[in-house]
Amino acid sequence: VPYTKHVSLSVGSSVTIKGKPALCFSKNPEMQVDFHTGTDENSDIAFHFRVNFGLFVKINSRQNGSWNCEVKSSDMPFVDGQPFELHILVLQNEYQVMVNGQHYYSFPHRLPPQSVKFMQVWRDVSLSSVCVCKRRQ
Repeated sequence: VPYTKHVSLSVGSSVTIKGKPALCFSKNPEMQVDFHTGTDENSDIAFHFRVNFGLFVKINSRQNGSWNCEVKSSDMPFVDGQPFELHILVLQNEYQVMVNGQHYYSFPHRLPPQSVKFMQVWRDVSLSSVCVCKRRQ
């Protein structure tokens, strides 16, 4: 970590991230997943998913260098010390976020998913796999 990958997203594609928090929740670990519209960290972000393990999750986007209105949820689907599977499905009008097979949140597109060129997963997380899956025919 950080894990970075050039990606091309379209409706029907998905990103699956498997890992576990690298620290116990009492040490306030975080995980961040960003879908960038450019090829570097300073580009706009179509989908920003930041977990403060044990506390809350923030979802947002960044356009023209400015953050938009964030969504914050204190519903914590991640368990201290336990592996997780984060699955982000690209639908027509939204990203559907699932954690360990359970629907967690639907985040409406603010930037077209086709504009995403680069993804990054970072902070206090140990990854076992990251899979970007194309749309099934």
